[in-house]
Amino acid sequence: MKRAYRPLFYVVFLCSVTFQGVSAQSISGIMPSLTMTADHFPRTEAGTGAMMPWANRLWVVTYVAHLAGTGNGTGLYEISNDLVLKKHPASVVGTYANRLIHTQSMQLAIGPYLIDTLGNVRLIEAFKEHRLAATMTHLTDPENKLYYLAMEGEFFEVDVHTLEVKQLFQLMDALNEPEGSKPHFKSGFTAHGRVVVCNNSYDVKDYNGEWNAGRLAEWDGEGSWEILENTAFTEVWAAGSFGKPMIATGWDRISVIMQVFVNGEWKRYRLPKGSRTFDQTSCTEWMRVREIETERAMMDCHGLFYEIGMHTYGDQLWAIRPISSHLRVVPDFCSWRGMLVMGGNQATPMKFGPSDRNPLAGQSQAGLWFGKTDDLWNFGPLSGYGGVWYQTEVQSGAPSDPYLMNGFDKKSVHLYHDHDGTVDFTIQTDFMGNGDFRDFETISVDRGDYKHYEFPNGYSAHWMRVVANKNCTATAMIHYN
Repeated sequence: MKRAYRPLFYVVFLCSVTFQGVSAQSISGIMPSLTMTADHFPRTEAGTGAMMPWANRLWVVTYVAHLAGTGNGTGLYEISNDLVLKKHPASVVGTYANRLIHTQSMQLAIGPYLIDTLGNVRLIEAFKEHRLAATMTHLTDPENKLYYLAMEGEFFEVDVHTLEVKQLFQLMDALNEPEGSKPHFKSGFTAHGRVVVCNNSYDVKDYNGEWNAGRLAEWDGEGSWEILENTAFTEVWAAGSFGKPMIATGWDRISVIMQVFVNGEWKRYRLPKGSRTFDQTSCTEWMRVREIETERAMMDCHGLFYEIGMHTYGDQLWAIRPISSHLRVVPDFCSWRGMLVMGGNQATPMKFGPSDRNPLAGQSQAGLWFGKTDDLWNFGPLSGYGGVWYQTEVQSGAPSDPYLMNGFDKKSVHLYHDHDGTVDFTIQTDFMGNGDFRDFETISVDRGDYKHYEFPNGYSAHWMRVVANKNCTATAMIHYN
């Protein structure tokens, strides 16, 4: 039987959308009238840092490339129910990508602003010059305070009534970041009695093993921080119901790494990379996990969209499935008026100093995509690349991290090692997703040899892992297409 392939062309749909009695032009889900742009001088970014439905409108903050002095034209926007975009009078220029509802005071914290249920906006003056990455629930005084994380590693607490700001930590010091590394803290979340933060610093020195600049770390409100991972992490999020899994996503040179906090402990998994174009600090802007339908979340991670469930059975995260691949920069997304809305960062003709970084791009812009959740299944076909080991020191009989299999089509594993003799690599699969791994296939690889194994057509399991029968430096890379 011949395999059917998706044709290599796309159809652009131009239509007029009538919403709340107002007509607006839509092109494949994009409404040009709702595009947010930056000024030409100085040239900078205009990415959509965060968005949230609140006070009967959609609030959006856009960001410049660095601190407020590097650009103009960005700020706080509101989109009314009749699809009219306007900049708020309290808007300031900055780099902001944080949002959280403080339920106790019924205020939306987005960027350096606090917004009440009537749409009244207050500016936290102390945050105008900080690149805000996350807002988090306070551990000891959640009624009156919030935590804020800035990209340079500053960790603050804020009184939501008086707007008093106090810096608690400089995380570049608290997390023993290597001297000379670029801070790029991206996310933070509070759940299960801990605050977890992410720093996604990663460049050629990380790839070459010269240092480890990225971090995933947690703090229980007392004492010092505990480092969970010494590699780049971009997002952390927790469900608020059912099994309440806490999920953190990052990467190393081998694959995507997913840490999941379930029933009092962290569990480590690996996922494929949809594209290696995300393999650098500044190329992984704000990949998020968000609840987009009631009790259902979507994860954007390294060029792949996933659906995520909030329940956990047998201390395992069961409900995770890849949806589609993409190359879009999606700094945030949410549900609004029955639609799925995705932010973007479509063009970045930044200028720092005497030369343009992108002289072939025009005005900086951030468009919003409007559709429905099920539209994501029509994005790019699923493919991925990663592995469980890459020139990794492996102990005999010690299994690798579990690696996601579910949802992909053609699958192959590529193996080699540095041992003087033959090494047997046993592929184990967990077809139920409950942690019960069974031997599936053993591949013997001689000294200096390389072998690959192709899974049978139609074979799938939830997770796979690899076990070697000798101590060695091994590579086990996995292709899905």
